[in-house]
Amino acid sequence: MSAASTALPWAEALIALLLLGSGVLALTAATGLLRLPDFFVRMHAPALASTLAAWAVTLASIVHFSGRGSGLVLHPWLVIIVLSITAPVTTIVLARAALFRRRQAGDALPPPLGASDEQR
Repeated sequence: MSAASTALPWAEALIALLLLGSGVLALTAATGLLRLPDFFVRMHAPALASTLAAWAVTLASIVHFSGRGSGLVLHPWLVIIVLSITAPVTTIVLARAALFRRRQAGDALPPPLGASDEQR
């Protein structure tokens, strides 16, 4: 028998649960995109759900490749580390671009955080 056919049943069940949970979280994120009214609110809600979904897929990958190989495999962590670094930066850039467009359009914006009463 090859190593690929000797996977443990509990590992396969754990992988299936992690991937199913990831799918549910991604569906939750997509539902948030559809139902929420404003761009800034839409940015926040799916961010957490999609990040948790990515973590679940990473854990499923680690369990899968560790169960198939000869030891603990940690190379999927590289993907989630890069995602964890780039996702917040991308979110900030998108939020700043949206604020800039709203200012250019003349929309009323809330005052900056920490603004004094005179600046409001």
